[in-house]
Amino acid sequence: MSAASTPEPSRRDELLAIAARLFAEKGFKNTTVRDIADAAGILSGSLYHHFDSKESMVDEILIPFQDRLFGQYDEILASDDDARTKLERAVRVSFEAIEQHGPEVAIFQNDADYLGTFERFGYLADRNTQSRQVWVTLIEEGVRTGVLRPDLDVTLTYRFIRDTVWVAVRWYQPGKGHTHTEVADQYVRILLDGISS
Repeated sequence: MSAASTPEPSRRDELLAIAARLFAEKGFKNTTVRDIADAAGILSGSLYHHFDSKESMVDEILIPFQDRLFGQYDEILASDDDARTKLERAVRVSFEAIEQHGPEVAIFQNDADYLGTFERFGYLADRNTQSRQVWVTLIEEGVRTGVLRPDLDVTLTYRFIRDTVWVAVRWYQPGKGHTHTEVADQYVRILLDGISS
């Protein structure tokens, strides 16, 4: 689809983008409905014509993003690729998500624990469990097929990959310096080939 035929974002989409940016920058708890309305140039009451609460806004921000991301992970897991290629693809998909959906990633990274104290956000814990299973499955396949060392502790390796990849949302700035592909390539080489010469 060419840029000329790309539909204009709706007012609702614009408001969600503003809310996502504020939640990512200030945190969900510290962002008020008034903050969102002020940033959008509308009255707080007008925001309620579009959304019944800021919790609903978080749902609309996170659910579609996570559905797409985990759909990509499922495709990787189901593919006929070898274990190394699957790991590389998973890392690249993750960095692509950080570039294209930085606010969504930041909200999940920064606020999932707090949001998880509310029953309506139980799906975040489910996604966290699903994420762990994706990476553990990839690591276990790598060990089983000889792509990864047999002495790896799978849980520690999963935590290392999770933390090194997703924490990048705190420093990676799209359009400044390296592209997400270049960063992902470096991470893949470090994760799978090490840093010694």
